Amino acid sequence: MLKRAFVAGDPGRLRLRSAVRAVFGIGLAVAVCGVAGHSLVAAVTGGLAALLALFTVTDTTVRGQAVTTALLPAVGFPVLALAAVLHGHPVARGAAFLAVMGAGVYARRWGPRGHALGVFAFMAFFTSQFLHTLPGQLPELYSAVALSLLSSSAVRFGLWCYERRLTPAAVPAPVSGTGLARITTRQAIQAAAGGTVALMAGQLLSDQRWYWAVGATWWVFVNTASRGETLVRGFRRVLGTLIGIPVGLCVVVPLHGAPVPTALLVAVGVFGIFYTAAVSYTWMMFSVTVMAGALYGALGVLDPALLALRLGETAVGALGAVLAVLFVLPVTTHATTDAWIQRALRCVHACTEEAAARLSGSATADPAPRVAELEALLGRVRLSLAPLVHPLSPLRARRARAAHVLALLDECAREVRGLASVAADPEASHDARLAAACWRVESAVEALTAPERPVRTPLAVGLPAHAAAAEPALAHLHGLERALAELATPLHSPPRSPLAAA
Repeated sequence: MLKRAFVAGDPGRLRLRSAVRAVFGIGLAVAVCGVAGHSLVAAVTGGLAALLALFTVTDTTVRGQAVTTALLPAVGFPVLALAAVLHGHPVARGAAFLAVMGAGVYARRWGPRGHALGVFAFMAFFTSQFLHTLPGQLPELYSAVALSLLSSSAVRFGLWCYERRLTPAAVPAPVSGTGLARITTRQAIQAAAGGTVALMAGQLLSDQRWYWAVGATWWVFVNTASRGETLVRGFRRVLGTLIGIPVGLCVVVPLHGAPVPTALLVAVGVFGIFYTAAVSYTWMMFSVTVMAGALYGALGVLDPALLALRLGETAVGALGAVLAVLFVLPVTTHATTDAWIQRALRCVHACTEEAAARLSGSATADPAPRVAELEALLGRVRLSLAPLVHPLSPLRARRARAAHVLALLDECAREVRGLASVAADPEASHDARLAAACWRVESAVEALTAPERPVRTPLAVGLPAHAAAAEPALAHLHGLERALAELATPLHSPPRSPLAAA
């Protein structure tokens, strides 16, 4: 698990760049708040706002990211005010928190921007509980948030905007149906139900720190789309917190809130959050626990009992999420996984189609953007299949099937990447065998995604064959054909049937 988090592949060093940039951006935000004369509470609020802006804003274009970042105060400021006004009214405060939670999940139907705004709104309410915000503090907090967003944006869009040189890969969540048939609607209701359980259980554990339970339920739901994903994420959240508690006891408590070492520890926590988020939710939660402990230490309220309480609140919050996804409008893992696999296969089709056009002499065809999209889609497939391939999964037949599907999809991705690189070589173009092989691959994908369609007959291209230049591309296409043919067995047989029998 540790090896997966810190030794996992990092193509283009994107995770490393994101983590280092986050440390700089958040550090600058906190420093600017300090120079402006803001209190420690305001500086912490600003730093958290900068972290959320850098972590949750994931639009596919730099311009889209800038627009979403500019919109964050529009949802954050009113929620901060609402939480501050209701601070002394527990019943109304709890109801408002749950309403913000449900609305934040529902906002995912509008894609990455809705997701980012929903997360920011929820965390604005959460931060207000974390810092016990009162109405009189709002002007200073608004100023700190605004300065922090400007500072982190200066780093993200000015000093270090590496996204301008990357190919965007848009992978919005599948949206279909209306009313309760829409996944985001069902999850909004689930989140509100799970949050209600977490709020009541959290209040029993502590009437001061109850919000940790609601926060745990919220973050279990973020970026999940089925009950299986939610169950696995809940387990990993508790595990990451459990691992982080000893570090808090051994490292954070002895610091007694000393500014310099505490700031360094927070920076390490921020780096860990951004570097591990894409590959290990457990180690991301470990980093969050360490960072939260350091912040509590800076505020002078950290002790072993508080860390133990946070573990308990996290556990009941995760339990609330588990109960909600199991009994309130459940979304099956199979249905969600199938939707992502179908999208990945259609992207393989699109990649091959672009490569075929390029190999046939088209100067405008370019498979590279489709390859980037395929990589993002496969990441989502892995997340969706995580419950089935988890070592603790009791469904051995489905676990073997899911692992086989992942291996074949990874093979497809490797062959597509190789094909795209060959297609970029002008010497490999205008070869009849390549065009025919591309047609066969496209037909194989259609057989997997739409078996009711008639098989297409390849067009006669009448192009010469260039053996030396075409052989590498043909090898990739034949490998792709084999992988797609093998996928037919696990995808078209009953989910619970043994793989060998199928």
